[in-house]
Amino acid sequence: MGKGLTLIAATLLVLALGGAAAIPLTNQPTFCASCHTIKPSYDSWIRSSHKDVTCVDCHVRPGISGFIEDKVFAGLEDVAITFLGTPTEPHNLQSHVTSSVCISCHRAILRVTEVSVRDLPAPVKDVGLIMNHREHMEAFEKRGKGEGCTTCHGRVVHGSPIKAYPIVIPRGHVKLDDQSHEPDHPTDSVLWKANMADCLRCHDGEQQYEGEVLSNRCETCHLPDKIGGFLF
Repeated sequence: MGKGLTLIAATLLVLALGGAAAIPLTNQPTFCASCHTIKPSYDSWIRSSHKDVTCVDCHVRPGISGFIEDKVFAGLEDVAITFLGTPTEPHNLQSHVTSSVCISCHRAILRVTEVSVRDLPAPVKDVGLIMNHREHMEAFEKRGKGEGCTTCHGRVVHGSPIKAYPIVIPRGHVKLDDQSHEPDHPTDSVLWKANMADCLRCHDGEQQYEGEVLSNRCETCHLPDKIGGFLF
């Protein structure tokens, strides 16, 4: 019995030491990039405005449950798929970043409203965007459909700037949005659908929220005197 317990203890010690050594190694973005499926996401991240924020900072929720679910279980699942299954093509990868993780750094965005246009990036300010972030976050929570920051900003790290904007922002329905999608964004791929989505996915003049139709009028989201030269 004594030898058996000693063997078990030794095995647990080896596993603990191995795990302790593996955690900091697998936390490095370069480790993620060693997978050919993730490499394109790494390449876009290193060029993005979030290049100083590591993969686990966004994709692993804080706390023990986040570590176990997002780091351990998800990591083991990825390893199993890589060696035993069929890896997903890079342009069809899907991942979810919890809004609370985004807000932990970007809490100030909750004060950006129709009277705080000064807080918007210059190109967005040019088209007079007036949307209330806090109101949208509260609406997403009430709807209970898993929506959040990445509903609109899903490509902020792993997308490419459009319309000569210096940063990746949600696609707008303007003339200069036309761009080539191949080969990085094959038609009907996850990246293609995300890149084509804009505010009209909700503000289509048909969907309702709390009994009111979500208007698709330009003036709902834009200052009238700003939009004439930009929208169709």
